[in-house]
Amino acid sequence: FDTRGKLLRVVVSVGKFILLLGFLYIFICSLDVLSSAFQLVGGKAAGDILQDNTVLSNPLAGLVIGILVTLLVQSSSTSSSIVVSMVSSGLLTVQLAVPIIMGTNIGTSVTNTLVAMTQAGDRNTFRRAFAGATVHDFFNWLSVLVLLPLEVASGYMYVVSKLIIDSFKIESGEAPDLLNVITDVLTESIIQLDASVISGIANGDPEARNKSLIKKWCRTFTNATLMNVTVPGPENCTSPSLCWLDGNYTFTLKNISETYNVEKCKHLFVNASLSDLAVGLILLALSLLALCSCLILIVKLLNSMLKGQVAAVIKKILNTDFPFPFSWVTGYIAILVGAGMTFIVQSSSVFTSAITPLVGIGVISIERAYPLSLGSNIGTTTTAILAAMASPGDTLANALQIALVHFLFNVSGILLWYPIPFTRIPIRLAKLLGNITASYRWFAAVYIISFFFLLPLIIFSLSLAGWPVLVGVGAPLVILLVIILVINMLQKRKPGCLPAALRSWDFLPLWAHSLDPWDKVVGVCTAKCCCCCKCCQVAAGDQEPSEEQSVGNNNKSHTGVYDNPAMSAEKEMENEKDLELKILKCTQL
Repeated sequence: FDTRGKLLRVVVSVGKFILLLGFLYIFICSLDVLSSAFQLVGGKAAGDILQDNTVLSNPLAGLVIGILVTLLVQSSSTSSSIVVSMVSSGLLTVQLAVPIIMGTNIGTSVTNTLVAMTQAGDRNTFRRAFAGATVHDFFNWLSVLVLLPLEVASGYMYVVSKLIIDSFKIESGEAPDLLNVITDVLTESIIQLDASVISGIANGDPEARNKSLIKKWCRTFTNATLMNVTVPGPENCTSPSLCWLDGNYTFTLKNISETYNVEKCKHLFVNASLSDLAVGLILLALSLLALCSCLILIVKLLNSMLKGQVAAVIKKILNTDFPFPFSWVTGYIAILVGAGMTFIVQSSSVFTSAITPLVGIGVISIERAYPLSLGSNIGTTTTAILAAMASPGDTLANALQIALVHFLFNVSGILLWYPIPFTRIPIRLAKLLGNITASYRWFAAVYIISFFFLLPLIIFSLSLAGWPVLVGVGAPLVILLVIILVINMLQKRKPGCLPAALRSWDFLPLWAHSLDPWDKVVGVCTAKCCCCCKCCQVAAGDQEPSEEQSVGNNNKSHTGVYDNPAMSAEKEMENEKDLELKILKCTQL
């Protein structure tokens, strides 16, 4: 390039980078607004779910409740803070809260899986993006499968966290605001929520149920006044010395608190007369639109910026290991990077959703995305620990213990599924699922609905029926699944160990061991839907020319061209036959 060309190239590159930062900022803010929208839509339902302590006594039910509550509010920080408040208030013991914390870890991983769905346009990009997103899911599911039974049997995470709390003299602190300082400027101008309402419902506060989640007053003043009040009897007095009788009435002195509203909040819905559900649905639609639009634009910008030698250099830097014998250190540094970045953005969903498109376009490999996702799990627990340290002194120990349980769960999962390359099963499972969804894209929706909605609801329903029903239904299904997995492994590695009939699944109907018949069914259904739309368009398009032609024929008959009525009738019948043939061809297609 000449000087002008070089200057233009620099200006365009800087402009693209600024646009990328702008879209990334809106992307992060839209995730925050999406979380608020889900809280408005399902926040009170989440509080009601967490209020039922009889159900929470079942570890599997607690796990499922953690998943469902996190799906409803789309924030593991919100759901875990509700659990912390319940433990602090004494409504929930630490042992019962452990399975719920595990469930929040699974529920938060659905966000980046949904983000990967937006890249379904290109088959190869979708394969990589969906594999990079679901590696986080498989890590959480496999960790729960191993650690939940271990925790129920031994309670090791409860014991270890208790020892840590008792050993260190921890003082109350304050959680820092890092990225929130930048994003709150936009998100708080759109919507502000009163987080105490969901916690109040979960803690059994009857007044919280009638409150709106939308924050109206940002500054309030509470004044406590010592006043004479009537109570049902002397046993309700604050103290015997401050109790007296006057006829049939009993009086005592109590501090009565009155809250005065000082300053209204400044967001879009502060004066709206809409219900929480209506505002939540509006924000849900707008945030999803902004999220998908920003993600598509980010991917397009990255594709235009990371071309040729630039892409090769960046891929080499991100995916290259240290030289031997220190190659094993690279993954652990990636874990630290993931933890640090998540600590900065204060959300594992934001970080994993941001690296998903990078995996899709091939800049980051799935082998590198895996330790980054593991680090994000640790990063989000450190934020929870700092938030727990902001609790009052009398509830600090329990709140901090739950946060430590969350930390120990993720560290234990990393020790199970990362240090030895053979144990990195989530990578192999994610690649397998990525290949399946690239061939059968509808299977991605089936996976999300099945693993994050249907399976938790089935387990929860069986848990409500009691342990005998849960074991009676679940145990045979688990045994059958294990047998199928063992046979699959033997078919691939040692088929000679199996009987001739079991060396393949060909003895089963095709629909029972292949997705091809199901793919044809989905294809036929979608084709019929599309065909109906096209046929209506073709029929409408052909109807207008036929009407114009008939008008023209009438005009021609008046001018003497078609004086014979038999000829005009034949022409009309030919037009009708042509239209019927076109519709028939369209329906056949």
